[in-house]
Amino acid sequence: MGLDGLNDHPEQGRLADPDAVEAALAACQRIATVAMGTLGSAGAGTTVADCRALVELAAGGPQRLVDLAAAMGVAAPTAARTCDRLERKGLLVRKRRPCGDRRTVLISVTDAGRRVADEAIGRRRSLIACILGGLPAPRQQAVTEALRAFADAAGEIPGWQRLAGAPGKIPGQRPHVPGEPGARAGRARAVAEERR
Repeated sequence: MGLDGLNDHPEQGRLADPDAVEAALAACQRIATVAMGTLGSAGAGTTVADCRALVELAAGGPQRLVDLAAAMGVAAPTAARTCDRLERKGLLVRKRRPCGDRRTVLISVTDAGRRVADEAIGRRRSLIACILGGLPAPRQQAVTEALRAFADAAGEIPGWQRLAGAPGKIPGQRPHVPGEPGARAGRARAVAEERR
């Protein structure tokens, strides 16, 4: 999700517990390190942003550039450059919509792109499992609850759980419909509305 929706409500930042902010910063730094270190050999030369695009496309199906950009939390020109790189590598393709508005171009992940996304998510899942495995069960449950609350507050819908064989469907999650605004943007607005 782009964080623009959250920036519309700066007053929420004043309500945050400073200790919670510092703990989240520390966790984010480590999670970013995990993300960078888990791209793997299949993604040689693939950046974290590239991987994010592949994961979004693998989880959400074919999307318009503006929807992919919104899901990645970047501007459309940034997403376009990412897609250009990935297309040159054969990790995604752009195709005109087969019916309806033929001016609409949909971006989808190739089999090779799905393998890169699956491998990165699989490595990430394994590394995170090792980190969490060092905590006693009650602390793991507390981390689970805190991270779910954090992701929900940020409007994140963990569609990547469908990758790499993760079990279960996220309650309330609906599949992405190409041509519709990204689900994350709508979810961020809904979360913001609930807080008003």
